[in-house]
Amino acid sequence: MSSQDEQQNESVPESGEASRRPGGISAVISHMSNNKVEAFLWATRMATLFFTIGYFLPLFGNPYQAYNKALIANAATSALRLHQRLPRVQFSREFLAVLLLEDSCHYLFYTIIFLYAAPMTIVLLPISLFALLHSANYSLYVFELMGWGSTFVPARMLNSLIEFHSQNILRMVAFTEIVIMPFAIFMLFAGKSSLITPFIYYRFLTLRYSSRRNPYSRTVFHELKLSVELAVNKPACPAPIRNLAFKAMGLIARLAPPVAPSAQ
Repeated sequence: MSSQDEQQNESVPESGEASRRPGGISAVISHMSNNKVEAFLWATRMATLFFTIGYFLPLFGNPYQAYNKALIANAATSALRLHQRLPRVQFSREFLAVLLLEDSCHYLFYTIIFLYAAPMTIVLLPISLFALLHSANYSLYVFELMGWGSTFVPARMLNSLIEFHSQNILRMVAFTEIVIMPFAIFMLFAGKSSLITPFIYYRFLTLRYSSRRNPYSRTVFHELKLSVELAVNKPACPAPIRNLAFKAMGLIARLAPPVAPSAQ
């Protein structure tokens, strides 16, 4: 993706490189031994998927424990990605500014927000979609190392997922990030979250909107705005609803952070 989410740009070797190596379990073990961070990232993402499934299908214990474990696994993934991107930690304003530009930092922030709030099912959707996409990418490479890249049915399915559905998955993630905001406000009025949760989540949304590597939040915000304008400008739409919609869009536009030209 020339402009897909930062987490998509990971150091998984090209498929051609895998096809030139001897196959088998030994090749996989050798690769994982030489690339421990990538292997741990694959494991944490698979854990995110496992615990997300455990939340929806509580066959292995308490679903709320599975919910928290899915978030913790996502936090581990984000921390490992940050270690890859910024291996040297510095206590300075410059380092903090660079840190906040990283998409992995955004999702570490996301985990902290919801780990201490009442469970919301929709919260697991972005992290599980990311985990699915990126673990599929690494799993496909593992299959190719074993010599199964072109013949194994799951490998072909993973290749199709990556090749044809990556952008749709990332757009769904961006849409879910936006939709969670009204859910957080509703949870506040329902007495199931603290007053600080929507305000902190707003900060997360501003980071996603101004991301250098992820254009999807800005794109989806723009598409939602166009869809609302099209709907409320129809003659059948009552004037009070039209006025309310335009006021809401104006408020959202004023709250949107400035975006650097390189991120547009």
